[in-house]
Amino acid sequence: MDLEEVKRAKPIVEALLFASEGPLLLGRLKALLNVDPEVIVKAVDRLNREYWETGRAFLIVEVAGGFQMATRSQFAPWVRKLVGRSEARLSRAAFEVLAIVAYRQPVTRQEVEAIRGVNSGSVLAGLLQRSLVRIVGRSDAPGKPLLYGTTRKFLQTFGLRSLDDLPKPEEVEEMVQREEGAPQQVPSHGGGGLPQEGGPDGGGGEGAGEREGGPDGPEGGPGPG
Repeated sequence: MDLEEVKRAKPIVEALLFASEGPLLLGRLKALLNVDPEVIVKAVDRLNREYWETGRAFLIVEVAGGFQMATRSQFAPWVRKLVGRSEARLSRAAFEVLAIVAYRQPVTRQEVEAIRGVNSGSVLAGLLQRSLVRIVGRSDAPGKPLLYGTTRKFLQTFGLRSLDDLPKPEEVEEMVQREEGAPQQVPSHGGGGLPQEGGPDGGGGEGAGEREGGPDGPEGGPGPG
């Protein structure tokens, strides 16, 4: 690897990530800089080392399949005072449904309801509107019910690089109990904070706000069925 190339790429990567409002995929950075992916990864490593050694309040994190600048977790209380919360907090019902979809995707509404024991159509509709879940297809079961999966925004919201980083189910239950309502790291543009379902689960059935493929497109695709 050409170390001079890494040196040249480092400030450019930093500028692009600073200017971006969301994660930048490695492929996107590669196209912008016209360098090998290894150069970008090495540049990110060097930047993070510099941030750590100089005690900076931010770092570069890998999330939703890309890289993003984020403030360190210990500064989250002050950052939230500045940026506030753009969305209401998730209700327990919404958190439960989101967890079921995340761990069992692709999954139908009927399967979600069989696990929860209550109607979940309106909760799914709310999660669809927030782009945390999306429709990924239809089941082969009678009636061809819709199949749901999580989105790239889901990964970004919870600070996950991929679905492989999902916590254990018992850890999710602890998260619900604590009602923290925010990921550990707050993106530098203030996009952090868990979106939450405000108010009771009312209105809207399975079809409310649904679009085949969802707002996130195929990149937020489901894990193994």
